[in-house]
Amino acid sequence: MIFPMNTSLGRRVQWIAGAALLSLAGCSKPAEAPPSAPAYQVNGNIVTFPARAPQLSSIGTESAELRRLAVSHLTGRLYWDDDTTVRIFTPVSGRVMAVLADIGNRVERGAPLARIESPDYGQALADARTATANLAAADKAYTRTQDLLEHGAAAQKDVEAAEAADRAAAAEHNRALARLELYGGGETAGDKQYLLSSPIAGTVVERSINNGQEVRNDQMLANAPNLFAPLFVVTDPRVLWLQLDAAETDLPALQIGQHLRVHAHAFPDQTFEGELNNIGEELDPATRTVKIRGVVKNPAQLLKGEMYVTVDVLRELGAQETAGVEVASTAVFTIDQQAYLFVQLPNSTAFERRAVNVGTEQDGKIPVLSGVQPGEKVVVEGALLLEAVLAPAN
Repeated sequence: MIFPMNTSLGRRVQWIAGAALLSLAGCSKPAEAPPSAPAYQVNGNIVTFPARAPQLSSIGTESAELRRLAVSHLTGRLYWDDDTTVRIFTPVSGRVMAVLADIGNRVERGAPLARIESPDYGQALADARTATANLAAADKAYTRTQDLLEHGAAAQKDVEAAEAADRAAAAEHNRALARLELYGGGETAGDKQYLLSSPIAGTVVERSINNGQEVRNDQMLANAPNLFAPLFVVTDPRVLWLQLDAAETDLPALQIGQHLRVHAHAFPDQTFEGELNNIGEELDPATRTVKIRGVVKNPAQLLKGEMYVTVDVLRELGAQETAGVEVASTAVFTIDQQAYLFVQLPNSTAFERRAVNVGTEQDGKIPVLSGVQPGEKVVVEGALLLEAVLAPAN
């Protein structure tokens, strides 16, 4: 039982204890105990422990690594490259008589995809042929009238009238042919049999057309994709577009032209290469993210449209010195919305608290954009212990 030293009983106990010690020591004066070393020292934002301080066993450090990935493991969605994709609707109304291409077929430019029996196309073809015949007749009449005028058998007004009729026939012929060309047909096509063809070379990746189906030329104006999908989609699947959603904190690390590494769950052992080629101009108000677009090479056509992937955005080699470092997420703590961590000073048992600028945590790592140099030892275990020591002293 401990007693306060300022009571009479305490003084008596102290005297008895002292007498007992003197008798045990042969009445010699006891030696004074050496002063104990301080447990730690605090100097500003630096905490220093003695070399064999027990607190050091609770503190773990790791070297800060150069951050080679500016943005890593963003979620992305693959879709068709709009620069090499065409969604095909029919310019005529009618009934599908035959489907000539299926999903997965490779087609060349101008290759027929379907044959449609169309009264509209038949009328356009008949108009073009009639206009051709009328133009030929008008040409002959104009030539004959000129010959008659030279032999004095026709008046000048007859020549002028024939010339006007010839020009009118030529204009109507051009109009009829332009309408026919808009449909993609020619005067030699079969009556009412319209061939829906591909305007580009590529692979058929979507098809929503069947034999006997009625199609209309105003489907593309409906603006209802769930009801009026294109009849065919032809693209080059060897190149895909990639959409990423990047957080605000990732924007300083993003630049057009950066290299992409794409990972698909379907092919865990393969990496696909790409390039970042567009950064959106606004944030999504709901998710607070920016739309980022990239181009992904898909030479073996393993990746598919609408597939979800994870993407690493790599910094250029010349910009790595500005990429910062990566540390374990356990190293960083926040006070009043400011991030801090502790760094062990070289060749010592001193630890310095530093304010740092950090990015978004990913896979247990936090990018530190400023405040720490590559190779410095960062406290990843015991940071809160050091803060508890430092805070009362300051």
